[in-house]
Amino acid sequence: MTTVFGRRLTAAAALAAAWAAMLTAAPAFADPENPVIALSNSFYGNTWRRQMVDAFTEAAEQAKADGKIADYVVLNGDGSVNQQQSQLGELILRGVDAIAINAASETALNGVMEQACAQGIKVVVFDSLATADCAWKLSFDFTDYKTEQAEKTLELIGDEGNVLVVRGVSGSGPDNLMYAAQKAVLDQHPDVTVVGEVFGEATASVAQSAIANILPSLPHVDAVLAQGGSDDYGIAQAFEQAGGDYTASPPVIEGGGSSDFVLWWADRAEDGYRTTSMNTTPGIGGAAFWLAYALVKGAEPPMEMTMPVAVVDEANLAEMAEGLQPGFIISPSYDEAWVQENLVGAAQ
Repeated sequence: MTTVFGRRLTAAAALAAAWAAMLTAAPAFADPENPVIALSNSFYGNTWRRQMVDAFTEAAEQAKADGKIADYVVLNGDGSVNQQQSQLGELILRGVDAIAINAASETALNGVMEQACAQGIKVVVFDSLATADCAWKLSFDFTDYKTEQAEKTLELIGDEGNVLVVRGVSGSGPDNLMYAAQKAVLDQHPDVTVVGEVFGEATASVAQSAIANILPSLPHVDAVLAQGGSDDYGIAQAFEQAGGDYTASPPVIEGGGSSDFVLWWADRAEDGYRTTSMNTTPGIGGAAFWLAYALVKGAEPPMEMTMPVAVVDEANLAEMAEGLQPGFIISPSYDEAWVQENLVGAAQ
């Protein structure tokens, strides 16, 4: 489903709208007093991405209600480069003032991003980055936090045993970075054996199915290195359904911040189950909106900025689980004031 200027369109209608825009629209000059800010999101197929889009939309609705913007556009893709290129072409022709882009490729979209910049459009690429020189980049330190989490996970199994690796959204920049960090840690632990590797697409149902398919052929799994986006709870469910030794002693599963997993962990903590949860925060969608808005208004933040990650550990597990509702990714919200202080202000 695609949303254009706050309206939901079917896939067919969205395609027709895109072609109509390309045929009839003309580039417009940026209007910082009455801007239109767009989101081009390459993939909408998991909880994290849907929550990210909601965060962007909530910020945009607030800005519109406050009279700060004329309107906003949200375009969601199917994960393909071709579709996102079409999205960006449409937005350039519409003459929007800024585009926040969660990219399908690190390099394949650079050309169309440069075209947007040449039209005076402010471009913010976030979460899954691209390397276009003219784009401001807002993301997480995937290498740092995944290195830390992998080391903690292996420590919990005594730095030896069998490990299953569950990768994220195939072909994405974050998957490549997190997987490389995990592999680097694994290479430093010769007594740890990787017994399997699957793509979970950062989605509970996909991760659960992928593990259920491979698990009968594997030796006993002691730990699972994962990537988040709700895959953690799907992983836990796969091992619960497998039964046997896993019923009483599930593997150490890297948590990725889903509330369902944190609640599952909290239920087992009294029996001695130990793990960690670290995750990128989908609230970045709101931060990306306010950063794009600040750029239109003339702000000059650093070209590269880093967002914090959310952490649940043994020390705050009970507090985090109390009153926690299922079905979402743990994340703070990032409002205009936070962006001004922590991103825009970082250039001061």
